[in-house]
Amino acid sequence: MVLTRIIPTLPKEEKYDLADQMRRACKAGPSLIAEGFAKRYQRKNWQKYIDDAIGESNEMINHLSVCIDVYLRFIDKSLCQEAIALYDTGSRQLYRLRESWRNFHEEH
Repeated sequence: MVLTRIIPTLPKEEKYDLADQMRRACKAGPSLIAEGFAKRYQRKNWQKYIDDAIGESNEMINHLSVCIDVYLRFIDKSLCQEAIALYDTGSRQLYRLRESWRNFHEEH
């Protein structure tokens, strides 16, 4: 949604700034989880990857908020709000995943 429906509507002057940051941030979270999953039995490593993915999600929420605040005439506000809600849900799920793995490591 971000890559195909929000970023292309941003003004051209944002092509190398906000749009570039958004492109990287929206791809980073899933990549971090995929990479970190290989280290899921190493408590500190796995938790760092999850924390970094939460950070990327929070970064996207900020970028989407900037889109709404600054570029409202270019973007679809409801689409950005929908994306913000999805990133917020994802962050909450990642937090719960981190907590469940913390409990797993404490029990084993």
